[in-house]
Amino acid sequence: MTTLEQRMKRWKILEEDLDERFVLGSGAGGQKINKTSSCVYLKHLPTGVEVSCQETRSREKNREIARDRLCDHFEEKAREEQLILARERAKKRFQKRKPSRAEKARRRRTKELRKNRKQLR
Repeated sequence: MTTLEQRMKRWKILEEDLDERFVLGSGAGGQKINKTSSCVYLKHLPTGVEVSCQETRSREKNREIARDRLCDHFEEKAREEQLILARERAKKRFQKRKPSRAEKARRRRTKELRKNRKQLR
């Protein structure tokens, strides 16, 4: 089993869930690129994620690269979700922490200043 197959299995990407189309290439490369359908367009149907690849003139190589990019997309999304959860945990931990001595002293001073201003009214 290749690493690409393992990655697809880990992210539960099934071949049946992929809509694969071959499109005429465009851009640099001239007539050889423009005449062949070597550009691969992949769509993951359950999530709607779309990926296209025209790295090489080989259709098979482009198919592999497109699947690799699809796995990269899912990995990046998972990494972002983990980062968001870690930030939320850190924020809650920061909010729950006990204030330091300096913080308590600062609050007392502020409270004292407010009390004095009220008495001067």
